Amino acid sequence: MPKPIRPVRVCDHALLRFIERVGGLDTEGLRGHIEGSLNRAVVAAGSIGSKELTVVADGLRYVIVNSIVVTVLSPNMTAKRPKRSKR
Repeated sequence: MPKPIRPVRVCDHALLRFIERVGGLDTEGLRGHIEGSLNRAVVAAGSIGSKELTVVADGLRYVIVNSIVVTVLSPNMTAKRPKRSKR
């Protein structure tokens, strides 16, 4: 019996590229804007040894781990922490 064919899905990467290339969104400009806005907070956190922080700006929460913005949350959202394996 043949496997059922799954309906096509679009991954986040492909969606971003579509928006960038078809919609004309300047993703690198946005990236630079976000990095510039958050850099001072990341440097300050790093100076006291913190590698994980959340920055609230313009009504959004930026979750930053090891100087990388890993997600952006609206006020009604909560960050889900990955489950750690038991050792």
